[in-house]
Amino acid sequence: MIYRVVVALLVMFLASATARAELTIEITQGVDQPVPLAVVPFGWSGTSALPENVSEVVAADLYRSGLFALMSRQNMLSFPTSAQQVYFRDWRLSGMEYLLVGKVLPQPGGNYRVEYELFDVINEQRLLGAHINGSGAQLRRMAHRIADAVYEKLTGIPGAFDTQIVYVTAQRFSADDYKYQLQLSDADGARPRVILESREPILSPTWSQDGKRLAYVSFESRRPAIYIQDVSTGKRERMASFRGLNGAPAFSPDGRKLALTLSKDGNPEIYVMDIATKALTRVTKHYGIDTEPNWTADGRSIIFTSNRGGMPQIYSVELENGWVERLTFEGDYNARGRLTQDGRHLVLVHRNNGVFHIAVQDLKTGRFDILTETYLDESPSIAPNGSMVIYATQEGTREVLAAVSIDGRVKFKLPARSGNVREPAWSPYLQ
Repeated sequence: MIYRVVVALLVMFLASATARAELTIEITQGVDQPVPLAVVPFGWSGTSALPENVSEVVAADLYRSGLFALMSRQNMLSFPTSAQQVYFRDWRLSGMEYLLVGKVLPQPGGNYRVEYELFDVINEQRLLGAHINGSGAQLRRMAHRIADAVYEKLTGIPGAFDTQIVYVTAQRFSADDYKYQLQLSDADGARPRVILESREPILSPTWSQDGKRLAYVSFESRRPAIYIQDVSTGKRERMASFRGLNGAPAFSPDGRKLALTLSKDGNPEIYVMDIATKALTRVTKHYGIDTEPNWTADGRSIIFTSNRGGMPQIYSVELENGWVERLTFEGDYNARGRLTQDGRHLVLVHRNNGVFHIAVQDLKTGRFDILTETYLDESPSIAPNGSMVIYATQEGTREVLAAVSIDGRVKFKLPARSGNVREPAWSPYLQ
């Protein structure tokens, strides 16, 4: 939100949170007629327990999509692990349309081979058959990749289960004593780890397109500064620490530049920084507040929030010629715009009857839909397949993360087991 970017960079969070906020999934809404699917427990021929239950992770991923009705293990008549053991009549009588079976095989050096097959029960056809190899530490990610393959086969849309999210938590010890953490987890909230810890606020995390770097705003020097940090090594570099506002960083699609908001010349404006040289190019020149930049997929334009028309709305600017175009007209407050990868949909924060919600605008047809019914919704971030939006919201006195599908039909929450969470950012596809 336009004023939140300016004001929040000058104040601390007022919420408390645990030092290591692991997220949980609570499905709140799915499609009206989810597709019946059975994910049979995968076979395991080893002598010791597996570090991860692969089939449970796969089933949880597919259930979280809201598109599938998963059969419970208690209702399964058999537990096949390969095509030769599948009796389609039994699964048809159980009302299943699709069936996923598989097995985990031990490999030399403590590694594993996971074989899986997906079947169309009605037509008795094998739709998928593949295997994946990895270490014990990679089993959970292997499961996410299997879920991605199944999801794409059944929906025609690439899955985004094998991705990650970052988010910010804050632990309050007293009125003027906080601990802030930038945390990273799998997209389902599992395996959280701390990327950065500070006694001062951390804001606006964002990913590079290759998923290897994060940019964010930190107040660790008692003033806002923009940093870039390598996700795997933790190496970080301060990129901008000018007088006044340094905020809202966004990587260009090629990863060579940052769009950012600076007020070093007296008014918040959009700039582009060359990451290698730190050379700055000023993009906007207006007396209004210009902030929250985000790139189009082709890197030729930047969308941003501005109150140049009187109230916050979303605009685009072509970098080659400086041409500015207003994109939103519905209502008197639209901010924090994010584009789907295909450029078709603009996700944003919209004020409706004094309450902030997540909305989506079809840039081709102009259709405008409010996606959420929660309270004080903000900071939307889109999954790399364009199907889901994660955002921050309020649940009673707690601050939590939630997600909604781009069509509004599927919704779930990702609250921490205790405490509060904010500022989510969904990763791109990972290598």
